[in-house]
Amino acid sequence: MTPMPTRQQILEWIADNPDATAKRDIAKAFDIKGSARIELKRLLKELEDGGLLERRRRSYRDAEKLPPVTVVEILPPDAQGDLFARPLEWQGTAPMPRILFSPLKADPAVAPGERVLVRLIPTEGEDHQYQARLMRRIGTVTHRVVGIFRKETEGGRIMPIDKGQDREWRVRADATQGAQDGELVEAEQLGSRARIGLPQARIIERLGDPSAPRAVSLIAIHQHGIPDDFPDAVMAEADAQQPATMAGREDLRTLPLVTIDPADARDHDDAVAAMPDDDPRNPDGMVIWVAIADVAAYVRPGSALDREARLRGNSTYFPDRVVPMLPDVLSGDLCSLHQGVDRPVIAVRMRLDAQGDKIGHDFHRGMMNSLASLSYEQAQAAADGSPDADAAPLIDDVIRPLFAAYELLKKARARRQPLELDLPERKIELTPDGRVKSVAFRERFDAHRLIEEFMVLANVAAAEELTRLRRPLLFRVHEEPSPEKLNALRDVAEASGFSLAKGQVLQTSQLNRLLAQAQDTDFDELINVSTLRSMTQAYYHAENLGHFGLALKSYAHFTSPIRRYSDLIVHRALISGHGWGGKKGDGLSAHDIETLEDTAVHISETERRSMAAERDTTDRYLAAFLADRVGSEFAGRVSGVQRFGAFVKLDETGADGLIPIRDIGQEYFHFDRDAQTLVGADTGLEIGIGQRVLVRLAEAVPTTGGLMLQLLEVEGKSIARGPSQRRGKPPRRRDAQSAKAGEAKARKLRRIRK
Repeated sequence: MTPMPTRQQILEWIADNPDATAKRDIAKAFDIKGSARIELKRLLKELEDGGLLERRRRSYRDAEKLPPVTVVEILPPDAQGDLFARPLEWQGTAPMPRILFSPLKADPAVAPGERVLVRLIPTEGEDHQYQARLMRRIGTVTHRVVGIFRKETEGGRIMPIDKGQDREWRVRADATQGAQDGELVEAEQLGSRARIGLPQARIIERLGDPSAPRAVSLIAIHQHGIPDDFPDAVMAEADAQQPATMAGREDLRTLPLVTIDPADARDHDDAVAAMPDDDPRNPDGMVIWVAIADVAAYVRPGSALDREARLRGNSTYFPDRVVPMLPDVLSGDLCSLHQGVDRPVIAVRMRLDAQGDKIGHDFHRGMMNSLASLSYEQAQAAADGSPDADAAPLIDDVIRPLFAAYELLKKARARRQPLELDLPERKIELTPDGRVKSVAFRERFDAHRLIEEFMVLANVAAAEELTRLRRPLLFRVHEEPSPEKLNALRDVAEASGFSLAKGQVLQTSQLNRLLAQAQDTDFDELINVSTLRSMTQAYYHAENLGHFGLALKSYAHFTSPIRRYSDLIVHRALISGHGWGGKKGDGLSAHDIETLEDTAVHISETERRSMAAERDTTDRYLAAFLADRVGSEFAGRVSGVQRFGAFVKLDETGADGLIPIRDIGQEYFHFDRDAQTLVGADTGLEIGIGQRVLVRLAEAVPTTGGLMLQLLEVEGKSIARGPSQRRGKPPRRRDAQSAKAGEAKARKLRRIRK
């Protein structure tokens, strides 16, 4: 029988093996088996009670030492400019050890007050006990807020601009930075949040007049923490870039490549061309070329440009400005595929058969020269037989082959059955001084769909190519809806008179049948929006989990490296996989591979951050646009129901407003969570998703984007206004069978009336 180790032996082993300190690891090290494990457990408990060991979940460590991996807070630089850090957890009796933070050259910059996960390296003979290497960033300690400053006798307050927030912040007189009453400010929390009274904050930046037109997007930028100012080192690196040469590149300048983008696009990162396949074995087939800006040639792994691009994750687009991922000298010039200029690209050549299926592809690193920079409107007009002067010379060799290839892709798409959502995109047009001139819905052409299909096919080819080459990459993942969200969609469908089958393995074709049922009915937009809401959010992942919405087994983003960091990673993987980089060092680095999972999480978060900022900005612009029309009546449709009221989407602008439950009718309304309705206690009136309503705009607040509405009519019937008379019980709900029969009868009556 193996003798039980002494306390000292256990402590020495844990000190020598800090990465393997679970009880089973200790037992294995000392060959302790069976009932002897009970004695080991007792020994470990004694050491823990005596303060010699600290138990962390299922492992033990020396209480006087820090674990090899821990979370620390970065401290301000000392007199020599060195960064030290303090551990967030220290249980030892000795003074807290000093930790020198030693970032590698490729690590992102961190700021004082930021929390980071680090790996600790014990040091001897220094003025510090540990050296810390960055593993990943956790977040900042301080909480920041953007709001309106209200001056008071002593200091002032910051009023929130978030629709969903009502907490104010108190600012001491010595922390106002000279802010004036009514100014938009950014502030940070002082100390810990008080449980009683208002939290304290100090103003760190004055942002100006909140009612100024250009402040709308500025509010969103600061509120969501989007970096909008490039550091000097990044700008210097961008300014030093020289145009790429033909060295190591194929000459693709004879290809009939063109860019097709929105008329106001500043950067062009993709160009397309198509031609009949000259292979006699593929009659009626087509060849498609998609050429993408070779951003990797300028943004090298570990450079200041690379660190800043990863930090931003993506470009963010507002009606009045763009916060780019890369400085304009790259995004708007050297990387942009402008007409008549040589530009470096990574291109994919794809062959289609007569049914529109991709039967082969190959990738090339080359130099192209765009024949033309066309807008969607120009390309569509040319395809329809009305080309302008720019498009007329391109009809035979460019436009017709492109649309012929698109016709083939439409066949393949019809068989694949990706989700066919039809959601109109709002376009906010501004005056030169930044005020809202009009709100309309963008018109979609076949030219839009052509580019979308070409890009989807190129992204599929990139994912397949890197899988074949066994190179790491970031996949674009979209998982199928949860059962709960599907049931909610099914309820909306049935309430609208449609059906969504149960008990089957969900496929996009089933959702497309539901969308087809609703097409050209009063419920068209509602079913599209509800289907969109039932979807999970797409994200980036180092493993291939498929793309449900596009009905694809393998998908990666390859086509927009100017505005998405994910695409830059895919480009680097292609460069490494094909050996194009040579000694340039522009392929996928070891650090890129090591941090791939962290990068996937980070850029998924920055994407969601940008979407939220863009959505908030749109809401504020719409509120500003409607502010002069308070008191006007608008038609709309109930788009959501909650305990506190009903949301209505206005037909004219697509803006969403809230009808508070306290302002609905002269009776008490109960919220039926299962049926997603508000039910009147006296009349039994039901207000639910999809109903047509007439509302009056009661309030529009541009600083928050909030719209408050008054309900006038539901399905053409007037609603008496006034406070609720009593808090009665809702009418008793019918059993499922009678309810279903009643709904069927009601639908039949509605059709007869129509």
